[in-house]
Amino acid sequence: MSDHPADIANVRYMVDDVDAAVDFYTTHLGFTLRMNAAPAFADVARGPLRLLLSGPTSSAGRPMPDGAQPAPGGWNRIHLIVDDIAAETERLRAAGLKFRNDIVRGPGGQQILVEDPSGNVVELFQPASG
Repeated sequence: MSDHPADIANVRYMVDDVDAAVDFYTTHLGFTLRMNAAPAFADVARGPLRLLLSGPTSSAGRPMPDGAQPAPGGWNRIHLIVDDIAAETERLRAAGLKFRNDIVRGPGGQQILVEDPSGNVVELFQPASG
């Protein structure tokens, strides 16, 4: 993976436990660890995607001026292309991972939403063939 800023897509997820998040992404979704400064922060990558995992003690976890506290678990998500969504879903369910839904089919393909240990969403997507 290139470290040139234009070659990398960066996404930040707030997480409750940095080590648990690193384990989830590296064990189940094919990310590699770039840097771990747990409990505050870690940096994992998959291809041109750099995922910044920020714990409650990170600078990204500090309250906003109005007191709002950054927290994990919303609906924004990273979107990972898979070749066989049924097989991936079966593999991840067997590993005990939590899903928000079942596979949904649409004109563009199929998708399912899996949660990381903090409740952040990862969409697995298999494009329609042809």
